[in-house]
Amino acid sequence: MKIRKAAERGLTETGWLHSRHSFSFAEYYDPKHMGFHSLRVINDDRVEAAAGFGMHGHRDMEIVTIVVEGELEHKDSLGHGEVLRPNEVQVMTAGRGIRHSEFNPSKTASAHFIQIWIEPDTLGLEPAYAQKAFSSEHRRNTLLRVAGGRHNGDQALHINQDAHIYVSTLTQNSTINFDTTNGRACWLQVIRGECLVNQVKLEPGDAVATEDPIHLHIQGTAPQTEIILFDLRYVDARAS
Repeated sequence: MKIRKAAERGLTETGWLHSRHSFSFAEYYDPKHMGFHSLRVINDDRVEAAAGFGMHGHRDMEIVTIVVEGELEHKDSLGHGEVLRPNEVQVMTAGRGIRHSEFNPSKTASAHFIQIWIEPDTLGLEPAYAQKAFSSEHRRNTLLRVAGGRHNGDQALHINQDAHIYVSTLTQNSTINFDTTNGRACWLQVIRGECLVNQVKLEPGDAVATEDPIHLHIQGTAPQTEIILFDLRYVDARAS
């Protein structure tokens, strides 16, 4: 496993935005961290009250947003106007072009959310939007798939890539397991709390990555620990 410590991530501070970047993004550039297979962006964002991102555009990216605390108001060029809250997940297919804004509607509380960009398997798709609430109980001490490519038997939101996003809330000393397989890569990041992954201690913002078949044993070591896990099709950069 490779370890990516929280303090090693990129940083954006604008007064109203406090953002940590796992991979190169905006003015943060690190040629060693340009993404991980189809996973291009993990931004750990905190937006102050009554502030946010004005209308801006995206193309050819699957954009997934998960609110940790507070609320995030979304408006887009497709006509959607929604508020995203904890335990809700939003997926946008930017496709051939979409514009949207993200704003913290609270006058007093900051908003904390994770924004993820995944490269699609097809360019020039029809732009699309979806949002769904997932019960907190369904993620307690288990891995809950909230977004991903084609899969039968669950209610995960669809993205146009062979990639799967799981979330979990671990209680103290609870354990979960995940097996990676040939042709797959895995990235696991701690959102809140602390855990052990194969006896490696991870704190908020820390991540582990593996590109080889491995059994991951994950144990919560705080009263409540939130993690996000990405199961990705292995992409050999040397072949591209």
